[in-house]
Amino acid sequence: MNFSRLPHLLAGALLLLPAFAQASINGGELAIAWALPFAGMLLSIALLPLLAANVWHHHFGKIAAMWSLLFIVPFAASHGLGSTAYEMAHTLVLEYVPFIILLVSLFTVAGGIYLRGNLHGSPLLNTGFLGVGTVLASFTGTTGAAMLLIRPLLRANDNRRYKTHVFVFFIFLVANIGGSLTPLGDPPLFLGFLKGVGFGWTMVHMLTPMVLASVILLVVFYLLDRYYYHKEEDLPPLPDPTPDSRVSIEGKVNFVLLGGIVVAVLLSGIWKPGISWQIGGLDIELQNVVRDILLLAVTLLSLKLTPGRCRQANAFNWGPMLEVAKLFAAIFITMIPVLAMLKAGKAGAFAELVSMVTTPDGAPVNGAYFWLTGALSSFLDNAPTYLVFFNLAGGDAAHLMHDGASTLMAISMGAVFMGANSYIGNAPNFMVKAIVEERGVTMPSFFAYIGWACLFLIPTFVLLTFVFF
Repeated sequence: MNFSRLPHLLAGALLLLPAFAQASINGGELAIAWALPFAGMLLSIALLPLLAANVWHHHFGKIAAMWSLLFIVPFAASHGLGSTAYEMAHTLVLEYVPFIILLVSLFTVAGGIYLRGNLHGSPLLNTGFLGVGTVLASFTGTTGAAMLLIRPLLRANDNRRYKTHVFVFFIFLVANIGGSLTPLGDPPLFLGFLKGVGFGWTMVHMLTPMVLASVILLVVFYLLDRYYYHKEEDLPPLPDPTPDSRVSIEGKVNFVLLGGIVVAVLLSGIWKPGISWQIGGLDIELQNVVRDILLLAVTLLSLKLTPGRCRQANAFNWGPMLEVAKLFAAIFITMIPVLAMLKAGKAGAFAELVSMVTTPDGAPVNGAYFWLTGALSSFLDNAPTYLVFFNLAGGDAAHLMHDGASTLMAISMGAVFMGANSYIGNAPNFMVKAIVEERGVTMPSFFAYIGWACLFLIPTFVLLTFVFF
């Protein structure tokens, strides 16, 4: 994966912007048909790995580009090149690129930490792994925690016959629900932090729902894993390619670099120098530029300072990151009109959905905020979805943190928790799936995974609704 060309491509795009800069599109004027490329992209991710696995494996990037063009070309023809260029630049430069840079840095740094040795994947050990990862995710990000622990968990279970469920619950807990307690944990909460939500607010208000959801799922997982573990006792044992041995850590420099990522992210939210540049209608703020430069520097330092044997032992490669980058580029592009229609509120094509979150007198319906934010976060990226409902609730962080605390908690819970409902709800989901399948472990198909979510997550979320809303 050649990231060296990225600055040149962005520079070229920014130089062209002044000629095309126009006002943002009005989502209230868009017909529902503009959501079709996005729906097509989702259906491709869902169906093609089942119906045409070889085609998808070799050409998923071309298919993603096709759906992007099926939005870009008609939209440019009907709404003008200026509006299209502005929306594309706003989405890619201000949202997608920082999103990918953060993922790349976490993916690279976590992939340089090697837990040498191996433990036996018993139900108790696996549950402990998931528990530690769930706590860790709030402080290293769901991507960082997932990339750090997924490979040791794979090795621990490489002589198990029944292990798909281990990695499904890993996505539930480590890649999603665990990132609830700080703005560092999951991108939606980080966006809320940038909008003015206090750093400690999530720790206070999200702790109880996060602990309740995690305990329920960890208990269910332990019982399920125990059932499969004992089921294997009646079968001939499989050879263990990585016998149990003492555990030690290599690539420790990456723990320091992981701290550098935390500092860079925090800096962009705390440091407000008031310096920005208007380029083609885009507001490029100094603190965000510094953050991204620091993250790229951390990535390069990790590649340079990490002993090669660590990445080799982790079977580290750019395949999972490349897949996420290509697919999420198309998702970000094709969801431009979908988010615009949602932002239009009751004036948009999704007016009926929007009207469900308020009573006729304007009071918020917090249960509806939780489920609608969650439902859309299951299939749209959960970070922009969080912002849509944050703005629908008034967009005033000071008000939402105090008088609207239950509403903000509902939005936060929906975005973070229900990102686990599908592979595309949160970027680490797809990364974990790609790494696990690369190691030869069968993962559920797109719809089968949703079936797992319906069986284990949805009842948990129903309980949370009754408890908190």
